[in-house]
Amino acid sequence: MMLSAVAGVALATAVTAAHAQETVKIGLIVPMTGGQASTGQQINNAIKLYMQKNGDTVAGKKIEIILRDDATLPDNTKRMAQELIVNDKVNVIAGFGVTPSALAAAPLATQAKVPQVVMAAGTSIITERSPYIVRTSFTLAQSSTIIGDWAAKNGIKKVATLTSDYAPGNDALQFFKEHFIAGGGQIVEEVKVPLANPDFAPFLQRMKDSKPDAVFVFVPAGQGGNFMKQYAERGLDKSGIKVIGPGDVTDDDLLNGMGDAVLGTVTAHIYSAAHPSAMNKEFVAAYKKAYGVRPGFMAVGGYDGIHLIYEALKKTGGKADGDSLIAAMKGLAWESPRGPISIDPETRDIVQNVYIRKVEKVDGELYNVEFATFEAVKDAGKTKK
Repeated sequence: MMLSAVAGVALATAVTAAHAQETVKIGLIVPMTGGQASTGQQINNAIKLYMQKNGDTVAGKKIEIILRDDATLPDNTKRMAQELIVNDKVNVIAGFGVTPSALAAAPLATQAKVPQVVMAAGTSIITERSPYIVRTSFTLAQSSTIIGDWAAKNGIKKVATLTSDYAPGNDALQFFKEHFIAGGGQIVEEVKVPLANPDFAPFLQRMKDSKPDAVFVFVPAGQGGNFMKQYAERGLDKSGIKVIGPGDVTDDDLLNGMGDAVLGTVTAHIYSAAHPSAMNKEFVAAYKKAYGVRPGFMAVGGYDGIHLIYEALKKTGGKADGDSLIAAMKGLAWESPRGPISIDPETRDIVQNVYIRKVEKVDGELYNVEFATFEAVKDAGKTKK
């Protein structure tokens, strides 16, 4: 009796070990609560949608997602990444709603040789912090350089800037200024607002007083609605001051609730729910059907992030060690709902189209309507080095 019990335990252990080898675990660390909750919800929704469409098995391996809510607090991110790597034995960590969170996890990815797929955070330096980081979102430099050039060429002479006071905001400001000033533009007021719970109203008054042609705005996804509300309340829309910026401020996730004050806003960005490709129309329809809302650019970052992991596993024949996966991810190229994208083999960063868009009413709803395309844009933060 005793022997068979021992044999039973041994067999159960062997089965568990075999099961562990057959499962590829992805630790998804995103904000599901707090000010950036919409970022985490979009990424998580898009991953679920992708897996429903493509199945939860790839290259003979079962894919398991372990979701953790870090509420955008880097200390939480670091602790959760450590627990996922050490206790849950995940093969990949993914998500990362903001830059400080992505940076907090980077040393752990290096130490454990676990790929870190950044699906949201947009500061240029992130991929340089670990050889195991790959990004499927965007960088602020990609869009901010292009809106800077566009503004200078399209009759905007004087700009006031309002940016969130953390690394992506500083990137957005730096790259916009370089390009706008080089094109003959002038910065008349520069304001940095706190990342957490900003009240834009007092800053907006200062901007109104400086009488610019336009306000260049970078706030992280999720804060654009609040900004536009206060912009309208302070009468900036009535005084003819345009809003320009990277596309975070008019995120599709919140755009419809922003009201007519946002009409005419011009942004440079990597994705719009109105992108006219057949693949995107199908993606938007499926997302709306599943979740009752349209997807934003964070959803696409998550959708492409899980696609990258699937394709890398196909390429390695199911080998899920960090070095094999990272090698497989470098240079991968595919058609995304946002357009053609690839992973730069040198920088492990995303190369993608940037679109200039204008907020217009389409069938009674507000959309970012694309009217110009800049193809295969690399991260200007790295090409300069």
